[in-house]
Order: sequence, then structure tokens, then C-alpha cells
Amino acid sequence: MGYGFGGFLLVVGLVLALAVTDQVNGVDLTTVGWIMALVGALIIVLTAATLARARGTRSVATTTHSDGTETVSERRTEI
Repeated sequence: MGYGFGGFLLVVGLVLALAVTDQVNGVDLTTVGWIMALVGALIIVLTAATLARARGTRSVATTTHSDGTETVSERRTEI
């Protein structure tokens, strides 16, 4: 989903919650707006957390010794 969709939901939700005064039968637009804004903010936070966790580099090196055995070493660096 990403930042774009989260931002879209946040903006549309806040507009519905704070600026729209029209009424629709059986639908409270203010509540729908607050729900959309909350979901949009949640998507933005989850996207940021997911991308931050995926950052970093991982390198794997395999060393073959003269007797035929192999040693695997892994190095991970966080950015």
C-alpha cells in the first residue's frame, strides 16, 4: 500500500471529518472520516516500520579450506 495510499486516506478522512457538513441518510460522515484518517495514519506508520526493518545489508561468504571443509560466515549491517 505504501505512503501514497496512507496519505490519501488520511487527507480524505480529515476532510470528511472536519470540513464536510452534508448529510447522507444512515451514514455519519464525520465518523467515517475519522475512521479513514486513523487507517491512513496506521498505514503510514506500518509502512515506515516495515521499510526501516528491511534496511541494511547482508553478506554471506563461503570459505573453502585446503582439507575440503567449508566455513560460512554471515555479516549483517544496519543502516
